[in-house]
Amino acid sequence: MTATAPPLPRAARLDRLPFTREHGRLVVGSGLGWSLDAMDVGLISFVMASLAAQQQWDITPAALSWIASIGFAGMALGATLGGLLADRFGRRQVFAVTLLIFGVATGAAAFSWSVGALLVFRFLIGLGLGAELPVASTLVSEYAPARVRGRMVVLLEAFWAVGWTLSALIGYFVVPRSDSGWRWALAIGALPALYAVVVRRGLPESVRFLEARGRVAEAEEAVRRFERAADVAPVESPVVTPTRSPGPRALWAADARVRTGALWIVWFSINFSYYGAFIWLPTLLFTSGFPLVKSFGFTLVITLAQLPGYAAAAFLIEKWGRRPTLAVFLLGSAAGAAMFAVADGDTAVLVTGMVLSFFNLGAWGALYAVTPEVYPTPLRATGAGAAAGFGRLASIAAPLCVPPLLDAGGSGLVFGAFAAFFLLGAVASWWLPERRGEALEDAVPIQDGAGRT
Repeated sequence: MTATAPPLPRAARLDRLPFTREHGRLVVGSGLGWSLDAMDVGLISFVMASLAAQQQWDITPAALSWIASIGFAGMALGATLGGLLADRFGRRQVFAVTLLIFGVATGAAAFSWSVGALLVFRFLIGLGLGAELPVASTLVSEYAPARVRGRMVVLLEAFWAVGWTLSALIGYFVVPRSDSGWRWALAIGALPALYAVVVRRGLPESVRFLEARGRVAEAEEAVRRFERAADVAPVESPVVTPTRSPGPRALWAADARVRTGALWIVWFSINFSYYGAFIWLPTLLFTSGFPLVKSFGFTLVITLAQLPGYAAAAFLIEKWGRRPTLAVFLLGSAAGAAMFAVADGDTAVLVTGMVLSFFNLGAWGALYAVTPEVYPTPLRATGAGAAAGFGRLASIAAPLCVPPLLDAGGSGLVFGAFAAFFLLGAVASWWLPERRGEALEDAVPIQDGAGRT
């Protein structure tokens, strides 16, 4: 150990490092779980279209809406519980358990014998899915050097496009091939259960969480693992006093309620518009006169536009900052939804759908980058999970709102409503903190209900 080097907190030692192979392993390892999550969420849109085309179980539009929404009810509960559990038991532990839950439940859903059985399995799937996402983004943000933290989290979120593309490929090549195609698609969605073992053994636990729990030796070894990868000599770190999460009521303390309110509004807005649009997209195209295979093909091409959207957001998040990037991509999403509302003809539907996909998923990347930066370490996963959980209420409501909106004004009204929610999110984003280049420890401390920080 270098004798002359001044002591540095372990978080600062992580922040001083360049991007190394260990950072890459962390992003890819977390991202594979993320992509499996996205694949599972995306598959249900193709399952819904297949059930509608086959009239399996004499299914009604209302039943289809509930199949879409019940999973998000599970996600709302899972996101809230996942954040709380991650601040108590660790980011890696909860991440692995959530992969196991939704992987096993997805495989079981392939054997559904009725609408009711599918609804039960979809709720359990959502429980695991909802808990995973805020936990994974928190883990990555707590290891990322401050100068590239936003970019790393956007790269993590880009794995969502990989997973959604996989779901579109499965939807295109597997689902239409037989009446049991949707069952085979869900069986493929059981892969996360196997990957949970890899996550449990291969990913590091958060250094900040370990310190907060008094597990100093483990925290030190985790930091040195990343320092060895960067060929940087370790230094002494000061003693850290273990801390506990102040609990969810601290999210609404006087010094936190504005940022919490803004964050929840953005999460609600983007969830409503994204899931309302993309869960129903194959079914909407099919009911508009597109053959089933063609509607799946259009959905695949539209989904591929997500990848350059993430790439643009990853570049701009460290150039413009979090708030400008998030606001611009939400405004672009609003424009894409508005154009899709009036699109007429195959080319117009395809192009405007790609515009919506590009900006919408770039906005998601920026939102996941800013969310872990809003709160200090003892409250980080709790705050991220609570915001995601509240957002999932919108993803429950949106699929249920699509049929009555279609009856009232057709697809134009549906996508006009989505555009309005995107605009609301863009406005709310300006009340979020701008943390580009700052250490996570620079977050404003939050008092609990008793006035303690």
